[in-house]
Parts: sequence; C-alpha cells; structure tokens
Amino acid sequence: MPDLYDVIRQRRSIRSYQSKPVPKEVVQTVLETVAWAPSAHNSQPWRFIVLEDAQVKRDLAEQMADVWAIDVARDNHGVDAKTRSERVERFAGAPVLILACLTMEGLRKFSDEVRQSIERDLAVASLGAGIQNLLLVAHAIGLGTCWYCAPAFCRQLVQETLKIPKHVEPHAFIILGYPDEQPSAPPRKKVTDYCFIL
Repeated sequence: MPDLYDVIRQRRSIRSYQSKPVPKEVVQTVLETVAWAPSAHNSQPWRFIVLEDAQVKRDLAEQMADVWAIDVARDNHGVDAKTRSERVERFAGAPVLILACLTMEGLRKFSDEVRQSIERDLAVASLGAGIQNLLLVAHAIGLGTCWYCAPAFCRQLVQETLKIPKHVEPHAFIILGYPDEQPSAPPRKKVTDYCFIL
C-alpha cells in the first residue's frame, strides 16, 4: 500500500470508469474504514446505502434529474437533453453507487436552537471525515471515486424513492469503481493562503 502522504496527494475525483465490476468484499472493506473516522462524541452519525439494483439506480437518477432541471430553470438556465442524459447515466451507470447519509441519533439534544445547530454542524463534519476515509482507502487499493452532493438538493425525493426513514438524511453520492482515466491535479492553495498564525 502506498505511503499515506502519497495517497492524500494522488487521490483524484474520477468521472470515467471501466466496466469491470467491483467485488462485494472490496466494497465491504472500503466501507469498514468509515467506522474508524473521528466523530463528535463517537456518535458515528453516518449511514451508507449501497445501491445495487440497476432499475432502482435508474429510476432515482431520472427523478433527481427532473428536480435538477426545475432548479436550474429557476436560475434562468435551461437543461438540454444531452446534459440531462449524461447526468442520469453518471449515477444510473455507476459501477458502485453509495448514498452517504446523516443521522442525529447518538448526538446530544439541546433545548436551544444555537447549541442544537452546532451539534448538527459537528455531525456533518463527522460525516465528511467518514467519507474522506472511504475516498482515501479506495484510492490506496486502486479504485477511483467521485463525491457528488446532488442528493442534498432533493433529500425528500431520495428518502421517499428509497423508503429511507426521515431521521436519515441523504447528503451525497459516492461513485466507486476501477478508474478509466488519470486526471491531473487541480490547482491547490498554498499553505499561506489558508493557514494563519496569531
């Protein structure tokens, strides 16, 4: 396995995948690493749903594309048929499609909105840490991934379509598969652009 520093620097968002299937035991191994991410109060507020059924993926992708087209129209932009089709195929045709969700179960309950809002922020940050573990381990073992936030824009639709309980909120799709591209690194900020010493 590569050095962790190399894994972090070499990981890329992959948008083109080989047709080669990912073995279930490999998917399981990648998902097991999520549990080792840090989380607020060790709440582990993440829930991951692996979508395997091709028809379920396609139906969900079609419905999400409809919602997306309506959202884009609100901003005075249109969606052409080709762009819509590409968006549907991105998720419907994913080798492995994982829905990352958040639950507030196990987190603290506060009587005031301010502290409860902060608790929610901690849960969201915890979910991000879990997703990061997944992305890095997948890259380390030769898989590609891409993190899409599309489900966050139509949570109720995703919940209803997949019959997910209301306390489990869809936040992101993670596509997982064998990469069919080697994208170059996008520009990164210098440490001095985001780190300050007081």
